Amino acid sequence: MGLALSQLAPVLIDEWQHHPPVWDRVRRAVDKHDPPGPFLLTGSVAPKGTGVHTGAGRIIALRMRPLSLAERWPGSATVSLCELLGGGQPPVAGVSSFGLADYTEEMFKSGFPGLRDLPVRLRRAQLDGYIRRVIDKDFPELGHQPRNPAALRRWMLAYAAATATAASWEKVRDAATSGESDKPARTTVMPYRDVLERLYVLDPVPGWKPTRNHIARLTEPPKHHLADPALATTLLGLTSQQLLAGDEPAVAIPRDGTFLGALFESLVTQSVRVYAQAADASVGHLRTYAGEREIDLIVERGDGRVVAMEVKLHPVATDKDVTHLNWLREQMGADMLDAVVVTTGSEAYRRPDGIAVVPAALLSQ
Repeated sequence: MGLALSQLAPVLIDEWQHHPPVWDRVRRAVDKHDPPGPFLLTGSVAPKGTGVHTGAGRIIALRMRPLSLAERWPGSATVSLCELLGGGQPPVAGVSSFGLADYTEEMFKSGFPGLRDLPVRLRRAQLDGYIRRVIDKDFPELGHQPRNPAALRRWMLAYAAATATAASWEKVRDAATSGESDKPARTTVMPYRDVLERLYVLDPVPGWKPTRNHIARLTEPPKHHLADPALATTLLGLTSQQLLAGDEPAVAIPRDGTFLGALFESLVTQSVRVYAQAADASVGHLRTYAGEREIDLIVERGDGRVVAMEVKLHPVATDKDVTHLNWLREQMGADMLDAVVVTTGSEAYRRPDGIAVVPAALLSQ
């Protein structure tokens, strides 16, 4: 370890959590250096306790998500989320050659760089192997030996089927234990979810709570998303042809719209969270208690001002698609910096009401 820490910066230490003393060794080494950034600690598990020192003032934690659409298709984007967050409703323009079939293919190619160019069967095998490693190796390493690995996979499958919904724990449980009369207690299975989040398999979007405005009767349950839509399609055994034909998962989770639409929302959400992180913004979703109002993504600046986004599978944005965006603008006034409908269409533009319509491929940080 001493030899590694003495190398010329930057020094990358991968899977550091397998040897936790690395954290304190790096902290002490950082104290001896004037320039920032000499070490990069990477790991596939969110640490739960890091030894003696928190790392505050020395170590900055960042979540690295799979590739965004702008990274997968470099040079295609024309609309910047950072500019939208700047206010003033900047001009929106651009033309995309990507359509529904291209976005659907991305739900299977995944944002994991090493898998994207593999043949279909090999890529599917690699993704399935990743899931099996989570169950057989990563869970035990975190001190949670699954008594029934098949049951754990069914829970992962249920979360995949719940993609882009705020399905309750009970609904996810019922989907994971379909056909079983003896349902597990919440305390028995909640560690499954907690560990899957620590392993970066689940990436839920929290319910948004405004900091500058009082909007009554908002719910806080998160929307379910996996780290990559390709993990969901692998768990559910779906193909792109089935999705485009309108087939639904065998595991039933109540939802509005098609599962293809849910996966498209998840694909866009993954990218928006990458862009938002680069802009020091957070991402949530809005839903009132009775579900009368829902907005897929609320991107919030540090000062509480927001850009609201709806994600629609179809290529055009209708007046119905912007109903909730216009409602939120009435509630927030100037604190709502911009509103966007993200589509599978070909052209970016602003509607007469000022709402931007942006194909997913044209959006970037």
